[in-house]
Amino acid sequence: MENVILTIHLILALLLIGIVLLQRSEGGGLGMGGGGGGGGVMTGRQAANALSKMTWIFAVAFIGTSITLTVLSARAASTASVVDTAAPEATAPVAPVLPNLSLPALPSDAPATPPPAN
Repeated sequence: MENVILTIHLILALLLIGIVLLQRSEGGGLGMGGGGGGGGVMTGRQAANALSKMTWIFAVAFIGTSITLTVLSARAASTASVVDTAAPEATAPVAPVLPNLSLPALPSDAPATPPPAN
């Protein structure tokens, strides 16, 4: 269910971006073109009203899906922290056990290196 609402939410976001870009801005921008006195089906003013209404519809639907997704994720959330669930409890590192190596004792206080060869 959450995936369906998320998909609708993304489609609404794209539609909202598109409908806002189609609207006539102060400078003309990507607007619908001239307001014209032609005999078109929709005049510039009627197109602006229709686009304005569509913007409101898409905006309300977008906010509705946003709130719905927030409520769904809050219900699915657990009370544990993400940090608690990310790593298991830390345990003290265990030192490796080395075999008992005993070196032979030196016979005297002589150095451990051999004498230089002549």
